[in-house]
Amino acid sequence: MLIGIDASRATGAQPTGTEIYSRELIRALLALDRKNEYRLYTRERVAPDFFASGAIRNSQFTIRAIPFPRLWTHARLSLEMLTRAPDVLWVPAHVLPLIHPRRSFVTIHDLGQVHFPKAHPPLQRAYHNAAVWWSARAAAHLFADSESTRDDLTRFLRVPHEKISVVYPAYDAQLYQPIRDAAVIEKTRAKYRIGKDYVLTIGTIHPRKNYARLIEAFCKMQNANCELVIVGKRGWLSEEIFARAKISNLQSPISILDYVPASALPALISGARVFAFPSLYEGFGLPILEAQACGTPVVCSMTSSLPEAAGDAALFCDPLDVDAIAGALQRAWTDDALRAKLIARGFENVKRFSWEVSARQLLRAFEDSHDG
Repeated sequence: MLIGIDASRATGAQPTGTEIYSRELIRALLALDRKNEYRLYTRERVAPDFFASGAIRNSQFTIRAIPFPRLWTHARLSLEMLTRAPDVLWVPAHVLPLIHPRRSFVTIHDLGQVHFPKAHPPLQRAYHNAAVWWSARAAAHLFADSESTRDDLTRFLRVPHEKISVVYPAYDAQLYQPIRDAAVIEKTRAKYRIGKDYVLTIGTIHPRKNYARLIEAFCKMQNANCELVIVGKRGWLSEEIFARAKISNLQSPISILDYVPASALPALISGARVFAFPSLYEGFGLPILEAQACGTPVVCSMTSSLPEAAGDAALFCDPLDVDAIAGALQRAWTDDALRAKLIARGFENVKRFSWEVSARQLLRAFEDSHDG
């Protein structure tokens, strides 16, 4: 069987959640599957070893670079499907091309634009709504990042539950481990000019991440010399968040870093006393796993998919209640017994997630559709 994959989202220079998901699941599939052949569609040329190690046969997959200036998915990838269609097509991020094989699969990560429409530019929101609606109906089967997203697809788009499989994302277990070397953490803190004691959060800076309330809650904490560090690329409607941080910085130190490469994140996370993730809505919440794997206590929202990701290894709070966020941060900062419990449970929780396990779920669905 020839399995085609839209790998266009996997090759970005500054990957975030969706890009990491695409890249890591492609790599896991290639490492796992010794029977099927793969064709990876990209917008630009990439080296074969970007997706696979030397242990994988070069003949097992090909990279089909098909540059195109605009409408790459619906124009260029559709043309490819018309002229050289694979047996199965998987799109790891929302948008199925207009022309596609009968056995096509799409991963829907979340319906954030439905829950928080004002947190997206109008044209972007309209495009996401149309793309998800189209993909949900045109695909033979859907993958969702969580039960929460699966329920959303049924609730808002009337997709039958049996048409959706939950395939959890995972994390890089080789990269995200506790950094015990104080010198490494100190070097990382010095590089990014942050203090010794800090609360850390990671995610694109836009309203859905709830940073405005996090900043307000942080300013209510009763800890001298404590700093809030926000890591993330600037997103839609981020101006208000930067303005709030600038005003609050007069009261409590707040640092907003831009994108930080994955290689620096384990030290940054390990050096934090608390990892905060008070997002209003998430399709999964990958940074939670990364923080737990590094041995940092997690405070996060009790909404959407976050309890699925965090398991019993986080201190949950109402993301709309500033006092609740502040109280949870304070407890995670000062209660040593609670901190130890959260750290131990975090190490256990992350064992539930593996890119190999997720790849096996995908492969089973591909092969079942082929046999059928």
